[in-house]
Amino acid sequence: MMEIINTNNAPAPIGPYSQATVAGNFVFVSGQIPLNPATGELVTSGIKDEAVLVMENIKAILTEAGIGFANVVKTSIFLTDLGNFGQVNEVYGTYFTSSFPARETVQVSALPKGVNVEISVIAVK
Repeated sequence: MMEIINTNNAPAPIGPYSQATVAGNFVFVSGQIPLNPATGELVTSGIKDEAVLVMENIKAILTEAGIGFANVVKTSIFLTDLGNFGQVNEVYGTYFTSSFPARETVQVSALPKGVNVEISVIAVK
């Protein structure tokens, strides 16, 4: 049985997918980009601001699922420039302070809407 998670506190999907799905005890959060959920506008004021908004969007989805960052077991970070890794990692580190999840960070040639960062997570309830 699968449960769909959606919240108005994170951007609406821009394609045929859900913000998150729950399967058993696992919560799979779709990749989040720096879209402001209130305005639908992209944040492009700098990689740190973009990373904060991505993490806040993830936080809103996790909250809707009844969990938080302490429940995250795996993250995937996609960057269009690995030169931004340090700044994104600095922001990321403010959301995960102990019991760090497994993670990979990869550079990709492009991301949806031309953004610089996208992050997805897997969590357990």
